[in-house]
Amino acid sequence: MTETREYTDDAADKTLYLPGPTEVREVVIEAMCEPMFGHRTDRMTDLYTTIVEDTRKFLDTGHDVIVLTASGTQFWEATTLNLVDDRMLVPTAGAFSERQATVAERLGRDVDRIQYEWGEAVKPDDVRAALEASEEGYDAVGVVMNETSTGVRNPVEAIGDLLGDYPDTSFVVDAISCLGGDYLDLEAHNVDAIFTSTQKAFAMPPGLAVCAVSDAAYERERERDSASWYGGFQRCLDYYDRKGQTHSTPAIPNMCAYRTQMKHMLAEGHRARDARHREMAEFTREWAREHFGLYAEEGYESQTVTCVENTRGIEVGDTVETVAEEYDMVFASGYGDIGEASFRIGHMGEHDVESVRALTDAIEDVAGL
Repeated sequence: MTETREYTDDAADKTLYLPGPTEVREVVIEAMCEPMFGHRTDRMTDLYTTIVEDTRKFLDTGHDVIVLTASGTQFWEATTLNLVDDRMLVPTAGAFSERQATVAERLGRDVDRIQYEWGEAVKPDDVRAALEASEEGYDAVGVVMNETSTGVRNPVEAIGDLLGDYPDTSFVVDAISCLGGDYLDLEAHNVDAIFTSTQKAFAMPPGLAVCAVSDAAYERERERDSASWYGGFQRCLDYYDRKGQTHSTPAIPNMCAYRTQMKHMLAEGHRARDARHREMAEFTREWAREHFGLYAEEGYESQTVTCVENTRGIEVGDTVETVAEEYDMVFASGYGDIGEASFRIGHMGEHDVESVRALTDAIEDVAGL
């Protein structure tokens, strides 16, 4: 049994360079301290309609937007329940794409995987081959845009383009660790549902999940006999159209924080935010190539999380711990089976090249590079 320990708030503040959660502006944290109000009041309508429409504007999309009190995992379940009657195709190339496939199986769907080694990227030609080879067809293709465990950015644009030839197959994109820091034109690439969590590149506190839904996905769910209760597209969007609110009690403080941060994101702009994340990613990759190696397949590196291959054989866990203790900076060990074979630097949200450089300097010092 886990030891029970009382929270005392006596830990030192540390700068986060994790694949999430990431750093949050002080003004955004302060926004969570507004006095509480009812979630069925006009004030709530003002708040929720603001964050929904600001998000649509930021993403530059005509898709409907749902913001729910949940982790991004909620939309793994909801998109499967809403869009998949029987069969789903999921390319797996890391821990989170494998988990997406597992969730669909736990929900009773038949899942065909296109399996890759960790560090490899999904290839559009393989997706097309699987679609062409299937006699029954697929209700949906689910792809993790940014594989957090390996630092791979999959080519979802090309996959979405080829799915234009399969109008009866929905395209579901898990963009949990990159949306907001890696630009994607949803309509141009046939994305039917894309979702994220606020504690990643949105640089907000954890606790909210965001999903953008195409008209086709909404209609597809509406024609079905069953769908997710909490994350049902029709239930969420129809309630929004009628009331301008969420159908169930939301985390109001988190939404206040969301409103504040989204204003900053709009002021910067999606394209500029994309460019800033690209600069951080390029700097981190150059540093990794100089001192270590990259775990991700060349040409498919993530824009928000770099997975560094531990070619020097340093003690990753000890290095992470020492950097946290001596420099008050927190980055991440490798994930799962590659825990000591790699480490991960999250360069997302409100970081810039100079703040990432401060971390890499600290790693160099501790590791004796």
